[in-house]
Amino acid sequence: MGLLRILPVLGVMVGALCACDPARGPVQPLLAGTWGGDNAGLIATDSSAHVHIGCTAGDVEGALQVGRDGRFDAAGRYNVTLYPVARGPDHPARFSGQIAGMVMTLTVTLTDTAVTLGPVQLVFGKEPRMGVCPICRRPTH
Repeated sequence: MGLLRILPVLGVMVGALCACDPARGPVQPLLAGTWGGDNAGLIATDSSAHVHIGCTAGDVEGALQVGRDGRFDAAGRYNVTLYPVARGPDHPARFSGQIAGMVMTLTVTLTDTAVTLGPVQLVFGKEPRMGVCPICRRPTH
């Protein structure tokens, strides 16, 4: 009897974690919202994403497109000389990784230098623990 009460709740939870097509099953992992981890965070909307890894930050140009396998790779700009005063420049960068359930693995690679940040692990719905470097802003549309 307890299992029969739990099944509808599990169905709602699964529906909340992915966009589903009844004929094909899950289509895309959940993305929009706050993803947090130790000294890292990502705030995603349906049209942009803002990332912090340590005292650095960057933005994705447009929404992160996540494939059926949970992988993503997007272009953006990243500033590795941000804190305590943003000195620039913003570097062209690739934001890549994978989402598995509620966990995202994220790597940022500056494409004009040899700098790579991450990989970091972020959890959906968790506030980032940034230490002295706060999440500075939500992405703008």
